[in-house]
Amino acid sequence: MKGVSINLEGKKAIVFGIANDKSIAWHIAKRLNDAGCRIAAGYQERVEQLFLPLMKELNNPVYEKCDVVDDASMDAFFRKVQEEFGEVDFLVHSIAFAKREHLHGQFMNVDKRGYEVSHQVSSYSLIELTRRAAPMLKSNGSIIAMTYLGSEKAVPGYNIMGVAKAALEACVRYLAVDLGEKQIRVNAISAGPIATLAASGIANFADMLLNYVAKSPLKRNITADEVADCALFLCSDLSKAITGQVIYVDAGYSSMGI
Repeated sequence: MKGVSINLEGKKAIVFGIANDKSIAWHIAKRLNDAGCRIAAGYQERVEQLFLPLMKELNNPVYEKCDVVDDASMDAFFRKVQEEFGEVDFLVHSIAFAKREHLHGQFMNVDKRGYEVSHQVSSYSLIELTRRAAPMLKSNGSIIAMTYLGSEKAVPGYNIMGVAKAALEACVRYLAVDLGEKQIRVNAISAGPIATLAASGIANFADMLLNYVAKSPLKRNITADEVADCALFLCSDLSKAITGQVIYVDAGYSSMGI
């Protein structure tokens, strides 16, 4: 029996969350690009020096600064994508933020503004981006968001981000209902810990990595490329009956009771 290869020739994807070459969003963008998909990337000005060289590795990408807490910035980005692409097939949301001081100590010490900011960037932005992308999304399209086990289990140090990710996963389910009639799928990938720029702000992150090696069934950590493989699957016709789901790419850690 011949192996199944995933060909995304002629497809187009919008990707948010590329900060540097360690970013999960970058590995997803590269994997989609290598499968024939053209990429439109929204990025933050603060990562521009690391972001721009990566665009040289993609095939004719579209990219523009985009701040997901600024309506004018998002509107300008999607206007550019509309002009360049017309229609799109995929949207990848790999964005999260919480104040560093709220990823340490006790969860109860988060202030109101910190709570609001983490939810606006980490979960509400999925709604904002989906609403703007929806008129361009083709039937049989796919939307993917990134999450983590701290959304459903208390992970020391993850704190407010766990609550924001729980909201994100609920958004995934409700958006799946909204877009189902258009045959657009909405899913989340719950990845094990990976040493990214965002992860550097989490207290005890090194201990989290060691814990996965000790307790996951596969006895190892995962790689960003393995997450990208799952994203490639979720963008392909192989996943056309999967929506509203959280798929774990975590070496099996989430299945364990210890």
